[in-house]
Amino acid sequence: MKKIIVACGSGVATSQTVASQLSKLLKERKITADVEAVDIKSLKHHVKNADAYVSIVKSKEEFDIPVFNGVAFLTGMGQEELQKIINLIEED
Repeated sequence: MKKIIVACGSGVATSQTVASQLSKLLKERKITADVEAVDIKSLKHHVKNADAYVSIVKSKEEFDIPVFNGVAFLTGMGQEELQKIINLIEED
């Protein structure tokens, strides 16, 4: 199962909202993934075991996994980002 990390400044409000929205959208499409909200300070630790990162705040670091725009899920304009995530999950 693919693991997707969603991170914001505190790991509470915004990342939880986006993680919940993403989980719901994937479930509606019968796509299974582990979506976890974390705070930006622990991102480096969580990214090691993740297949993708959904970014709410800009990180100064670069990662060896795909990074998606999480703000799109807050605005309701996340269809393009959602499709990219679905493509990543289904490529196995």
